[in-house]
Amino acid sequence: MTAAGNASAAPKLVLFDCDGTLVDSADIIHASMVATFREAGLLEPDTAATKGIIGLTLDIAIATLLKRAPDAESSRLAERYKEHFIASRHLPSFREPLYDGIAELIEALGRRDDVLIGMVTGKSRRGVERVLETHGFGRHFVTIRTADDCPSKPHPAMVLECCAEMGIDPASTFVIGDAVYDMQMARNAGARAIGVAWGYHNRDGLFATGAHAVIDTPGELLHLID
Repeated sequence: MTAAGNASAAPKLVLFDCDGTLVDSADIIHASMVATFREAGLLEPDTAATKGIIGLTLDIAIATLLKRAPDAESSRLAERYKEHFIASRHLPSFREPLYDGIAELIEALGRRDDVLIGMVTGKSRRGVERVLETHGFGRHFVTIRTADDCPSKPHPAMVLECCAEMGIDPASTFVIGDAVYDMQMARNAGARAIGVAWGYHNRDGLFATGAHAVIDTPGELLHLID
C-alpha cells in the first residue's frame, strides 16, 4: 500500500545524506577549501575535485585532495577549514539552499506513519543543526549521525547506529545520497542504496558503487520506497 498514514505497514527508515542531496552547498564548501589551501601555500583544488570529496569526513577529504593518507597536516587543515566555513556563515553571500522538491518530499514522508526519517552525513553536527534550523524541518528527523559521531563513509557505522536506535532492520532501510560513498556505505550496512542524480557525483559512478536505483527528482522516492 502507498497511502500515507498506513499504521499497519512495516516501518521503513529513510536516511538522507545532507550536502548534495538535501542542500546545495558546493559553492561555499569549495570557497572554504580554496581559502584553506591558499593560506597553507598549497595548490588549490578545482571545483570538480572538491565536489568529488564532499561526503567524506573532513580530514579524509583533505587528505584525498592531497593524494595521501590522513596525517597531522590534513588534520590541521581540517580544523582551519572549519574556521573558514564558520566565518563564511556571517557573509551576506552564504547560502545552503534546498534542492527543488526536497521540502515537499520531507513533509510528505513526515506525514506517513510507516516511515521514520534520519540523516547520515559527513557534515558536523553543528552544520546539520544549522541546516535543520534554517529550513525548518528538524522535527521530522528522528535519528542523525554526523562526522562528529562515527567513522567516515563508506564505513557502515552511521547507518547501523541509526538502525539500532530506531529498532529497524537495515534491510528495511533506504540510504539516499548523491555520492559513491553513500552507495558504498549503504551496501556495507545491508541497506538499500538510492542515488540522486541532482548532486555532485554522476549516475554511472553511483551504479558502479552499488546503487539499487538512481532517482532524477525527489518525488520519485515516494513511489520507490513502496
